Amino acid sequence: MSPTQTAAPQAQERSLSTTRHALIVIALLWTVQLVALVAALSGISQAEVAIHFRTTEIAWFTLMTLLTGTFFLPFAVKAAALHGKKRVLLVATGLGFVGDLVAALATDYRTLLIGRGIAGVYAATAPLAYAITRDILPRRRVGLATGIMAGGVGLVAFGGPFLSGWLLDHHGFRGVLWFMAISTAASFVLVSVFVPESPVREGGGRMDWIGGLLLGGGVTAIVYAVGQGSHWGWDSGKFAAYVAGALLTLVAFVLVERRVAEPLFPSAMTRRRPVWSVLLATSVAAGSLSAVGVVIQLLVLMPAIPAVSEGLGWSGTHNALVTSPISAMIVVAAVGTGWLARRVDARILLGTGSALTVLGYGIGTQLHHGAADIVEMGLIAGLGTGMVVAIVPIMIIEVVTPEEQALANGAQTLGQGVAQIIVSQLAFVVMAQHGAILKGTQFYLDEGFTNGLWLVVGCCALGTLLVLLIPRGKRLDEAGVVGRAA
Repeated sequence: MSPTQTAAPQAQERSLSTTRHALIVIALLWTVQLVALVAALSGISQAEVAIHFRTTEIAWFTLMTLLTGTFFLPFAVKAAALHGKKRVLLVATGLGFVGDLVAALATDYRTLLIGRGIAGVYAATAPLAYAITRDILPRRRVGLATGIMAGGVGLVAFGGPFLSGWLLDHHGFRGVLWFMAISTAASFVLVSVFVPESPVREGGGRMDWIGGLLLGGGVTAIVYAVGQGSHWGWDSGKFAAYVAGALLTLVAFVLVERRVAEPLFPSAMTRRRPVWSVLLATSVAAGSLSAVGVVIQLLVLMPAIPAVSEGLGWSGTHNALVTSPISAMIVVAAVGTGWLARRVDARILLGTGSALTVLGYGIGTQLHHGAADIVEMGLIAGLGTGMVVAIVPIMIIEVVTPEEQALANGAQTLGQGVAQIIVSQLAFVVMAQHGAILKGTQFYLDEGFTNGLWLVVGCCALGTLLVLLIPRGKRLDEAGVVGRAA
C-alpha cells in the first residue's frame, strides 16, 4: 500500500476524532453554562414573578434552587464516583427538567417554588461535566476544553440580558420558565447522544447516607440562615440558633467521616495540602466573583431618585450593549488561560486573575458613575474573571487523581456556593446601610454601592492571598489525565 493510501484513512480518522471531541465539548459547554444562564434569567424575571403572584417572599424564587442544589450535591458527586458520571449527569438533568416543567405550569406561588426546588438538583451537573471532561478527552485537549467551558460564562453575561429582555417583553415570565424547561431538555439530549460514559469510577463501595445528610443539612442551614439574616436580624436568637445548629451538624459530619469505612469526601484526599489549599483559595476567589453581580446589576439597573436611589437607571438592553466588550474579554481570557495552563504554573494564573479583579473593582469603588467608568472597571475585572473561572477546574485536575475528580469538583462547587451566598447577603446588608425604602422597595445611595464594591474587593483580595497557601504542583500536561494519548 502506498504512503498516500495509508495517510488518507489516518487523516480521516483524526478528522472524525476532532469532530467527536468538539461535539463532546459543545454538549458539556451547554450543560455547564445552563446553570449560569438559568441563574441570570431568574434574577432578571423575579420582579415580574413577584407582581404576578403578589408575594413579598420573592427571594425564595432563586434561593430554593440554591438550597436544594447545595443539599443534593454531595450525594450526586458520590453517586457519580460509584455508578458513573454520565449516568448521574442524566439523572440530575432529568430531575431539573421535571422541576422546570412544574414551575412553568404552576398556577400558585407555592407550586412554583416546589418546581424551582426540584430544578435545583441540576446544579450538580457542572462539577460532573468538568470531571467527565478529564476522563474522556485526550490530555492535550483537556486544558483548552475546560477553558472553553468555563469561558462560556462570558457568553451568558453577553446574551443573558438580551435573551431575558426579549422573552419578558414578548412572552412574560412564563416564557422565561418555558425556556428553562426546553433548554434543560436540550441538555439531556446533547449529553445522551454525544457524551460517552466515563471509564473512571470507584471500585465497589456504597453511599455514605449519614455523612451526606449531615453535610448537606449543615451547609443548607448556614445558607438558609444567611439568606434570612437581614429579615430575622443578625443579632436575633433565631439566626444564632440556626448558625449554632449548622456548626454542630458539621462537627458531627467530621466525626462521622473519621469512623465510616467509605466517607463521602475521603480524608486521604481532603487532608492533603495541595487539595485543601486549592479548594479554599478557589472557593473564596470564585465565590466572591459570583457575588459581584449583586452590586453591579443593582448599580446599573436601579433608577435615579433624588435622596432615595442613585443607580444609573439603565434598561436591560442598554446594560447588555455597554457590557458586551466585558463579556468578550471574559471569553478571551478564559480560553487563553486554558491554553496557558499547560505551560504556566496554575498558582500564577489564579493569583494574577484574582489580583486583576481586585484592581478592576478597586477602580470601580471610585469610578462607577457612567458607561465609560463601567467599561474601564469591567475590562480589567473581566480579564481577571475569565482567568479565575477557567483555572479553577484545571487546578482541581492537577491536585487529585482521576478517581477523586468528581468528589473534588463537588467539594469546590459546594465551597464556592457557600462563599457566593454569604458574600451576596453581606453585600445587601452593607449597601442597605446607605439607602431608603420607598413603597416597599429597597433603594441604595451612591455610598451604599461604593461600600458594596469595597466588600467585593476585600473578598477578592482574600482569595488572592490564599493562593500563597498552595504548594507547587504538577502542571496540567504533567497531571494524570485519563484519555487517549492521540
